[in-house]
Amino acid sequence: MKKIEIENLEDFRLVGGLDVHENKVLFTVSEMNLKENDYFSRIYVYDGKKVKQFSSGPKDSNPKISPNGDFVIFASETKKVNELRMAPAMGGESRVITRFKCRIDDFEISPNGRSVGVLSPTDLEKKEKKKQGEDVHIIKEIPFWYDGLGWIYGKREHVFLVDTESGRKREIMRGKLRVASFKFMPNKPEICFIAQEDREKRPLISDLFVIDLRNEKIRKLTDSTMLLDSLEIIDDKRLVLRAKNLERGHSSNMHIYLFNIETGEMKRLTQKLDRYAKNLLNCDVRIASRNPLVYRKGWVYYLATDGPRASIFRVGLEGEIERVVGGDRSVETFGIGNFLAFIAQNSTVPTELYMVKSDRSENNRSKEKIGERRITKFNEWSEEYALSKLEYFQVKTDNGVSIDSWVMKPVGFEEGKKYPTILEIHGGPQTTYGYSFLHEFQLLTSVGFAVIFSNPRGSGGYSEKFADIRGHYGEGDYRDLMRVVDVALKKFNFIDMEKMGVTGGSYGGFMTNWIISRTDRFRAAVTQRSVNNWISFFGTSDEGYHFGKDQIGQDPWINLGAYWKKSPLKYAPNVNTPLLMIHSTKDYRCFLAESLQFFTALRYFGKNVELALFPEENHDLSRKGKPKHRAKRLELIVNWFRDYLM
Repeated sequence: MKKIEIENLEDFRLVGGLDVHENKVLFTVSEMNLKENDYFSRIYVYDGKKVKQFSSGPKDSNPKISPNGDFVIFASETKKVNELRMAPAMGGESRVITRFKCRIDDFEISPNGRSVGVLSPTDLEKKEKKKQGEDVHIIKEIPFWYDGLGWIYGKREHVFLVDTESGRKREIMRGKLRVASFKFMPNKPEICFIAQEDREKRPLISDLFVIDLRNEKIRKLTDSTMLLDSLEIIDDKRLVLRAKNLERGHSSNMHIYLFNIETGEMKRLTQKLDRYAKNLLNCDVRIASRNPLVYRKGWVYYLATDGPRASIFRVGLEGEIERVVGGDRSVETFGIGNFLAFIAQNSTVPTELYMVKSDRSENNRSKEKIGERRITKFNEWSEEYALSKLEYFQVKTDNGVSIDSWVMKPVGFEEGKKYPTILEIHGGPQTTYGYSFLHEFQLLTSVGFAVIFSNPRGSGGYSEKFADIRGHYGEGDYRDLMRVVDVALKKFNFIDMEKMGVTGGSYGGFMTNWIISRTDRFRAAVTQRSVNNWISFFGTSDEGYHFGKDQIGQDPWINLGAYWKKSPLKYAPNVNTPLLMIHSTKDYRCFLAESLQFFTALRYFGKNVELALFPEENHDLSRKGKPKHRAKRLELIVNWFRDYLM
């Protein structure tokens, strides 16, 4: 069989962006093109019988079907503008409804289908900027930039109301409210929305609001104590929220809440399941998809990360919870019509469309029996390739908790032979490794490496207590990772302990640097988009001023010692491991200065280090970067480990 190569990036079909109405499913299929150095996407439709292409592309996405099922609206990107287009649900030529110079973050179709609400950034200082007419940035607030978006100061995401016939649009909001999510009320000329009032002083707090579309008057419904993420309307009196209560700051889990619009009562429905109500699994061959909330006859359907799996759950309005679609896989998104359709992947099968039909009546609240069917085979090509399968093992930590761990054997594995091995560390730290497809891991095994990975303390998908390492970075999590390596060495005799490497990105990059400043057991390391100095991170990262304060504790003026103590830069003189550093010049999550400082320090002390900078890329280089840059990144990683471990 063939072996996975870097060039296989072009072969992946990234399936996502799904919407369902009765027997019809629309979804997006995206692909990378190395020659064009770009991504292209088209919309496909499944009508209950067959799959066919719905739009011509080249950059169509996010289809939504009108409430009556007559038409479809989708986003289409051109070089200069972002278009909202409409097409008959039965297929045919689409037409432009309206155009936005700024990006289209999301949109919702009104209950009568006559208008569409569009979420897009607006400039709060249009007249002042027009007068200046310069390239000078006059900044008056934080955050001033955001990873992947660039400069955001003086801008807020607002809702525009667009007439689907004429294309006329009006901005229905004013001021500094930053809208994150919204829905039309079913029986009133109102929109219910979630927004931040003060992203500078209260960056983790968002609230629920209602705007009357007749007079644009806004009323606030919540009391500024939580982080609200998204909503689903039940009726004119009740809605469902996905939200964090922030009892453990950033380490808190997202939960599902029932909210009474008239009384303001908030009730956590997922009290019995302390798991993050979103998909947190790592994957480098997926496209962004909605994490939906769907209400059906007394049940709220939602995604949650349960350890190394992302599943569909449902919770009743009294708190009863059931897993609807599970398995060792990552469910990316779903929708419900006459059947439940979902997009999923696992460690050897990339994203595809699936459906399930229930053999119970809608009113039967007993656990349903599900018949599942795979609908698409966009990634059938991968069946011709030799893929390494995950081998699971558990590791007991020093505090008695078992953590999920895996090893992947090299492709062409021979019994009795020793293999160089790489420890991979995920970012976050509140993300998760598990049963999703990782091209990078498959590539490493195809060239002869074994791969070890795990979910140490701090990972998402488990309890809030497990995720909470605030003030303790580089302590229990470091011991967990070293324990995973020790157990793997005892359990798997093919691992060559003399030829081990370590790599990770973001938090994983921080941990890579932390590890090599404390042990010489790894012969080579690759650190990516890492934090090296929590003090500079506080003032340069798009979220540093609130993330550092929450995760390290207080701010640098009060707790400078802890910020420096937890910084790998402090320990640069201890590093002996050959290190490749990878960073993007427009990474505003972990700004370029993080790597420049560490690289300079290591060179200053005469260490073996190289720095690879990727121009015009951001924090998501490994997942959303330009195809040629993604390929070059993988080439650098493979060659670095080949040079030092083979």
